Amino acid sequence: MTVAAGSLVQSVDWLAVAPPTIAAVAGLVALVADLFVPERRKPVLGWIAIAGLALATLSLLPLLDGDRSTFCLTSGADACSYTADHFTLAIQLLVLAGALVSALLSVHTVRESQLPAGEYWFLLLASAAGAALLPASRDLATLVVALEVASLPAFALVGLRRGDRLSSEAALKFFLSSVAATAVTLLGVSFVYAATGSLHLTEVASRLNDVPGRFDTLVTAGVAITLVGFAFKTAAVPFHFWVPDTYVGAPLPVAAYLSVIGKAVGFTGIILVTVVAFPSYAHVWGPVVAVLAALTMTAGNVAALRQRPDRAHSAVRLLAWSSVSQAGYLLVPVAAAGYADDPARAIGSTVAYALMYGAVNLGAFGVAALVSRTSPAGRIDDYRGLYASHPLAALAMGFFLLNLAGLPPGVIGLFAKVTVFSVAVDAGLAWLAVVMAVNVVIALYYYLQWTAVLFRAPEGAPAAAAAAAAAAAPAPVKARVPAPLTAAIAVAALLGIALSGAPQLVLRFASATLL
Repeated sequence: MTVAAGSLVQSVDWLAVAPPTIAAVAGLVALVADLFVPERRKPVLGWIAIAGLALATLSLLPLLDGDRSTFCLTSGADACSYTADHFTLAIQLLVLAGALVSALLSVHTVRESQLPAGEYWFLLLASAAGAALLPASRDLATLVVALEVASLPAFALVGLRRGDRLSSEAALKFFLSSVAATAVTLLGVSFVYAATGSLHLTEVASRLNDVPGRFDTLVTAGVAITLVGFAFKTAAVPFHFWVPDTYVGAPLPVAAYLSVIGKAVGFTGIILVTVVAFPSYAHVWGPVVAVLAALTMTAGNVAALRQRPDRAHSAVRLLAWSSVSQAGYLLVPVAAAGYADDPARAIGSTVAYALMYGAVNLGAFGVAALVSRTSPAGRIDDYRGLYASHPLAALAMGFFLLNLAGLPPGVIGLFAKVTVFSVAVDAGLAWLAVVMAVNVVIALYYYLQWTAVLFRAPEGAPAAAAAAAAAAAPAPVKARVPAPLTAAIAVAALLGIALSGAPQLVLRFASATLL
């Protein structure tokens, strides 16, 4: 970036802003192309979106050679509105790769559910562009704008199944909760701006070190209220009430997208406002985030325990409650950063955990999409005998669930949980580490129960007569699994295996983030 002396005119570092820009442009191309592409050729819009997301992901590679910033102040202060550092790149990789897998999951859903293709792909890419912008945001205004660009299209995606009561209800709940979160966030930001006179995160951090005593209550309230606003986005308890119904009512690929990219948006915002903007107020946000983490993981796991195969409960609802509990684990290192001598390691742990969670959770939703093709109700019991009909899908699902549980052969899941646990202990949060350990044990029950269902024989299969009849009958013709769906599951499985092969490398890269 070059800046003319004494001038407000500066050049834009287009390479730095390429990832969100490419995603946004691809969304516009898909929307405009929808006007000219005939109905029978609408699937091409999906491939335009997939190509755009793949190109946006690849555009991260040239940024690995060093930190880049743009849209900086020209007054001499070292403050920029956009920074592409290791933290930014790690989260953008999670967001764009997650959106790419979600797009692969969406190809057959858009066609078979007769969703409006142009609108769907535009909304998905617009939301992904906002989510990719958010980790690079280094001022509160850009942060809020990125948050809304990521959230507003998601409301429409959830309610895109026109005429579906569950979809409309889910979209309304999501919309109302998100609007409330935005209002609370803006209130907190206004308090902080009133006390510091700046919106840039580094400037805010510097000025909070010397806040006049009369502003101390205002700043404390601003810090707490801003944190509450982002807690809504993360689905932290008690701001999680919208999650189960939204996931169940949304198209399945949209639920998968929200479970990963929605989480990334929330916890990235929390990291930026706490560790970067409010480090001197760690005594305020540290205990709050620790309590939120404990409540979130406990409430999510207890609710997930109630989703049982023998009671016709929904697999997506179980994944929704699982995502709430996983949000609790993600918040543990953020809380530890408020107490730790090395906040970078704590933040690196939550980024590494998020990468693991993103890969395996999207894979689990991919298998759920596969099962829903023959069992639209999507009950947990519908996975019974999956190994007999789709052995590779069953093995992949077992791998994803064991990663989420933190059990071998899910090495990256185990490694991520151990890393988060050790960060909490090193920061002196022994009570939070104990709560996490108890919750990990609780979660084993429902993850292992679902894993066992995959390998159970279908009901009635052991009967000799049924076996003889099946042998005499002609072999049934399997429904062909769409290639994009197969690719999405394969990509998620390969990412999980690759991360399991080099977990320390992931943590080393993530620990170099932000600080």
